[in-house]
Amino acid sequence: MKVPFIDLRLQHESIKAELHAAIDQVFESSAFAGGRFVEAFETEFAAFCGCRHAVAVGNGTDALWLALLAAGVGSGSEVITVPNTFIATAEAISLCGAEPVFVDIDPRTYTMDPNQLEDRITPRTKGIIPVHLFGQTADMDPILQVARRHGIAVIEDACQAHGAGYRGRRAGSLGDFGCFSFYPGKNLGACGEAGAVVTNHDGAARHMRVFRDHGQTQKYHHHVIGWNARMDGIQASILSVKLKHLPVWTEHRRRNAAAYARLLRGVPGVVTPVEADYATHVYHVYAIRAAERDHLLRKMLEYGFQCLVHYPVPVHLQTAYRHLGHAPGAFPVAEQCAAEYLSLPMFAELNLEQIESVVAALSQSLDTLSEDEVRRASA
Repeated sequence: MKVPFIDLRLQHESIKAELHAAIDQVFESSAFAGGRFVEAFETEFAAFCGCRHAVAVGNGTDALWLALLAAGVGSGSEVITVPNTFIATAEAISLCGAEPVFVDIDPRTYTMDPNQLEDRITPRTKGIIPVHLFGQTADMDPILQVARRHGIAVIEDACQAHGAGYRGRRAGSLGDFGCFSFYPGKNLGACGEAGAVVTNHDGAARHMRVFRDHGQTQKYHHHVIGWNARMDGIQASILSVKLKHLPVWTEHRRRNAAAYARLLRGVPGVVTPVEADYATHVYHVYAIRAAERDHLLRKMLEYGFQCLVHYPVPVHLQTAYRHLGHAPGAFPVAEQCAAEYLSLPMFAELNLEQIESVVAALSQSLDTLSEDEVRRASA
């Protein structure tokens, strides 16, 4: 048996008629750029997250960038975030002319360690971006307490956490802004690029709506220098269809994660994800940890099981951020995790037989590692 990392075809086949009908409506009305389908999705997604506003944009990086700008982040500012994230988190900070400042992560949840936050705040700190990595929220209460004490905006990077929960509230509704990506492989994915910012700040929402449309308050009247960060109507109509199915898909992901955890219990050398007591994890990624990750990845691919690594190089060690001057060892927990993460196949339509096959292949891969070690010891 071969198992892909994700199978979007299965998802789309299950709702093909709904998707085609939604796309046909866009073509019939020719509302391709912005318009009523985007507005409808904004209303639906804001309600889903428990916020007053959702501002639909072109992608998740746009969402982070616009939220930072709306929070007043600019040249000379600092924004605190974590080094184990997709580079877009740091890129958005840099696009504002600001500097990313990193704090290490909690070794169990892989999200921002709130205990390290206060020491990184300076008079230049204008924002904090906790990353809800792999589908689990950061521990937001202590982060928000520090931020409020210093008058700093909190921008949630919820790009992997659609529908994730924190003490009964949805990801995105906890800070000042919540940023989402709808890249096709996300739990709520478009059929192309799309993103959104959710917020309860009326003025900030107005600012982002103007900025995403070239700074226009009305057609050809540009009050600020903006950008083209609009969501298109086809993506909005697709997302409206998929949003209705997201709660069921999330439960299927959680069921699959529970099956992985049960089958991997007691497998030597494997650390499985932990669901924090404050969180409802939505398992965008099911990332285990193993000291011999590279060996396991190679063997799993040989056996026909597509696994990935999220992410092999922490942002502070990327060539693009070499100018920040961080050496290996600067953030030891993030660096150790990056060396050990292995993301197993995870999608809502994954079945138990496939999960059992993945775990069997993983155990077999670990056995070959033991055999290699014996051969090396006797050489």
